[in-house]
Amino acid sequence: MLKAPIRGRVQHRLAEPGEVLPAGGKVLALVDLSDVYMYLFLPEPVAGKIALGAEGRIVLDAAPDYPIRAVVSFVSPQAQFTPKTVETAEERHNLTFRVKLQLNKERLRQYEPFVKVGIPSMGYVRLNGNAEWPQNLQVKQVPQQLWNPTVSTSSN
Repeated sequence: MLKAPIRGRVQHRLAEPGEVLPAGGKVLALVDLSDVYMYLFLPEPVAGKIALGAEGRIVLDAAPDYPIRAVVSFVSPQAQFTPKTVETAEERHNLTFRVKLQLNKERLRQYEPFVKVGIPSMGYVRLNGNAEWPQNLQVKQVPQQLWNPTVSTSSN
């Protein structure tokens, strides 16, 4: 029997039952259900204005009417993608910086059964903390039936 060191869900089985593994060999890949986040890639003029702790929103394609509140927990200190080294001021606009939107751990626990890796979604950040979110990004109470399986409406 295996016991996980975290609250998690098996994402991939890396070894089959009966398989011999070397010391430190990996058996399973787990999704940490207490650490859910989304990475955004923003251009330098925008990423440079984002404060750690700034409020963000994640909008799942599966539930576009129910934005999820998140906070900026990381802004990469280095640009990514090409060019890796900036030689001129004109090239700077091609750089992007990785920004991490983190979900609240207590609220996340309510939705653990629905946490999955790679769900298509959009992320938004607010540069001005005093600005109001647009209506489509206002956080709403999620109706319980949103997560119920779809039921066939055909009659017999």
